[in-house]
Amino acid sequence: MRTKVTAALGTVSLTAGLLFALPATSAAAAEASLYTFDASFGQTYTRGKVTWYNRSVAIEGEQKSVSLTSCRRTLVDTFTAGGVWLSSRSSSPVCGQSAKISFSVPADVAGGAGRVTVYLVHEETQEVLSYDIVIK
Repeated sequence: MRTKVTAALGTVSLTAGLLFALPATSAAAAEASLYTFDASFGQTYTRGKVTWYNRSVAIEGEQKSVSLTSCRRTLVDTFTAGGVWLSSRSSSPVCGQSAKISFSVPADVAGGAGRVTVYLVHEETQEVLSYDIVIK
């Protein structure tokens, strides 16, 4: 009888050891909340990723303008899953160069934003040149 109890304990110990040896899933869960965007117009663009949080979204990427006299800006709107506008934020303009962008946009409702629209905007005319809709 003692041998069977020891064997059973050995199996439980081995199973527990395997469970602890498995990689953590928190990194995979964080990666699942990343989505990409690309709003291009000719040789200019805004590209990057959206990371969804409970009451905001983070925008990371790059924007590009090829002309010193025709600047570009990245504008981001957050919406609920039902399409209700929540908030808006934008980057600084770039003129004749590429620049990294990094900012967050509020989505202060339970569950956060359900949709994000990223716009490439002509700085001088405020015209939307291109956009990308990202759905959670």
